[in-house]
Amino acid sequence: MTSPRLQTPPAVRLDRADPRRRALDVLAVSRPRFWIASIVMAEIGFVLATHRIVPRGQEVVTMAHLLLVSGPLLWLAVLAVNDAHDLATDRINPRKAGSPLVAGRISARGAFRIAVAAGVLTVLAAIPLGALFTVGCALVVLLGWAYSAPPIRLKARPGADLLANAVIGVVGPLGGWVAFTGGAQGFPWPIAVVGVLAAAGLYLPTTAADRDADRAAGIGTIAVSLGPRAVFELGFALWTASAVLAFLLSLNGIVLDASLVPLQLVATPVLLVMYRRLLRDRPSFTAITVVACAYVVPCAGFALTYIDAL
Repeated sequence: MTSPRLQTPPAVRLDRADPRRRALDVLAVSRPRFWIASIVMAEIGFVLATHRIVPRGQEVVTMAHLLLVSGPLLWLAVLAVNDAHDLATDRINPRKAGSPLVAGRISARGAFRIAVAAGVLTVLAAIPLGALFTVGCALVVLLGWAYSAPPIRLKARPGADLLANAVIGVVGPLGGWVAFTGGAQGFPWPIAVVGVLAAAGLYLPTTAADRDADRAAGIGTIAVSLGPRAVFELGFALWTASAVLAFLLSLNGIVLDASLVPLQLVATPVLLVMYRRLLRDRPSFTAITVVACAYVVPCAGFALTYIDAL
C-alpha cells in the first residue's frame, strides 16, 4: 500500500491570467542560487583565456551570452528533470516543502515539458558560441538528465553520482575558455584537476544533507550507501587534496603563481577548519554555501596574480 506521504497530489491549476506566478515557479525550479556557480566558472574560464578580469567590447556580449546559457537555461533543463524524478523524496524532505512541484503548482509532466524546452533552448542558444561549446552544452544536458532519470539514474549509483557532479569542476572553466577562444587548445588542465577535487568535496555534503529523505524514498545515493560519517571524511579528503594540489602548483609555479604561497598558507587551514566544523554529519545548504563562498578567496587571489591587466 502506498504511503499517503508518497501519493501524488493533484497539480493546482494556475490561473492563465497569472503569468507572473507561473514565471516565478519556473524561476524557482532553476534555483537562481546555483547560477552563482556558473558565474564563477565562466569568470575563471575568461581569466584563463584572456589574462584579464573585466571583459571588453564584444567580450561583454559574449560573457552575457555565456552566462545566459550556462546559468538559467542549463540549470532549468537539468533541475526540472531532477525535480520530476525526485518528487517522492522531496515530499518527505522539509527543505523542499515550498518547491513548486511539492506544492502541486507544477506537475511532474509539466516539469518534463519545461526540461525539454529548456534543454532545446540551451543547445540552440549555445550555437553562436561555437560548435565545440554547443556539443559540450548538449553533453552536459544529457549528463544532467542521466543523473536524475531512470534507467541510468546516476544519482542512485554510488560513485557515479560523485563523478557526474565532480565533472562540473572542469566543464565550467573549460566552457568559459572555449567560449572566448573557440577551442580547447592550450587549456591549463592542472587547474581543472584542482576544480574537480573541490567540486567533488562540496558535492558530498549535499548528499548527506538529504540522506534521510533519500533513504526513506529508497534512493541509494552515496550518502545512503556509505553513511554520513564516511561521506564526510571522503569529502574532506577530496577538499584537502584540492588544497594540497593548488599549493604544490603554486610552489612550482605551474599555472598558479609562486606569489600565492603565502595566501595559501593562511587560506588553506581556514578552509579545512570551516569544512570540518560546518559540514559534519547532516549540514544545511546554508553551511555548504558558506564554505563554497569562502573558496572564492583563493580563487580571487589566483585571478589577481594571473592577469596582465584588469
